[in-house]
Amino acid sequence: MKSVLKIVPAACLAFALALGTAPAIAQQQPAAPSPASLAAAKEILTLKNASAMYANAVPGMVDKVKGTLIGQNLNYQKDLNELAPIVAKQLAGREQEIGDGMVGVYAGEFTEQELKDLVVFYKSPLGQKLIANEPKAISLSMQVMNDWARNFSEVVMAAFRAEMRKRGKEM
Repeated sequence: MKSVLKIVPAACLAFALALGTAPAIAQQQPAAPSPASLAAAKEILTLKNASAMYANAVPGMVDKVKGTLIGQNLNYQKDLNELAPIVAKQLAGREQEIGDGMVGVYAGEFTEQELKDLVVFYKSPLGQKLIANEPKAISLSMQVMNDWARNFSEVVMAAFRAEMRKRGKEM
């Protein structure tokens, strides 16, 4: 009986596909981004210096994996330390795969015209100011959020203590 239950949904989907009545999600394939969309997305990421975010991804990953391997194979620590620069050199440039993926994300999230408009914006004085100041603004915003969380946790703690006092329990 269990095997029949596994087959029935697949058979229903196949039948629906044959009749052209499959769920809309199965019928809709996102269109591949145009070459112009990809080019504009790449230009935006270049203008924003996005590659700085992942510039050290390969050596960083090599070090991380090396550390894991050393933890599992303490006897090979010397060898793994010697091999790390060799492996990093062999894999140099692979971080560009991250950039290519980011280009695909931007090209998939924005229309070709929106991407072209963003290129114009990022080349404008205000766009250049945004590029220059956004990292600081994000950092300061994170600080505001962390300060709020720290202060608000004290408010929540006080509320719990007050409610527990109402139940005759001190905390």
